[in-house]
Amino acid sequence: MEKLEGSFYDYPKYYDLLFGSDWKPEFDFLNGVFERFVRGRVQRLFEPACGTGRLLIKLAQAGYDVSGLDLNPKAVDYCNARLQRHGFPASVTVDDMADFRLRRKVDAAFNTINSFRHLQSEREALAHLQCMADALRKGGIYVLGFHLTPQGTPVCEEESWVSRRGNLVVASRIASANIDRRRRREEAELTVDIFTPSGAKRLTEMMVFRTYQAKQFQKLLQQVESLELVETFDFAYNIDEPVQITKETEDIIYILRKR
Repeated sequence: MEKLEGSFYDYPKYYDLLFGSDWKPEFDFLNGVFERFVRGRVQRLFEPACGTGRLLIKLAQAGYDVSGLDLNPKAVDYCNARLQRHGFPASVTVDDMADFRLRRKVDAAFNTINSFRHLQSEREALAHLQCMADALRKGGIYVLGFHLTPQGTPVCEEESWVSRRGNLVVASRIASANIDRRRRREEAELTVDIFTPSGAKRLTEMMVFRTYQAKQFQKLLQQVESLELVETFDFAYNIDEPVQITKETEDIIYILRKR
């Protein structure tokens, strides 16, 4: 099996297939929370750490004005090329989710697949939330989804996905390798296998995430006075079933509204 070098984010075609194939539940959920929790009309949307724009393209096709940012130039190029191919502006930029400013405030923003935990320090996480608060107009919301670290033993220590498009198959496995609760650092090994008629390739990458218990995120959020927590959901994306956070909660989606 051929070995691929670099990060999985450097292979946007494979990344987009893997994470973009199951877009519909998130899409429907986002439309639901926009309608329920945003005060006023929703037209302008923004996604920090948008990657290949797997949701941005669907939302643009639904009539929203979309924009985003990501640190990876290859992902940004892929996203913009697809937007333009479908007749939309190239509205995604290479930028830092902890240090940016939008020209126009947006009605809603979202970041639903754990990208927030790539921010390695309290300073970066706080800066991100402050940037997001500045990016929203009053009454707008930020939909933020990520994995909490439960106080006991995590139930979910490994996840896997398989996606197919024609003759291309991408299979991934991410497994927690080590959690240092004192340093608030989790190491997870990502293995991605790519299968085509001409052969197979494998990419292995060690990813580092900052850990959050529910009380730790709540303490962080309290430092951003312009954002209020209005509801919480889990990764079932059921708009009619909000959840209560407990010590054992792992997958969580926070609905944060600009005061």
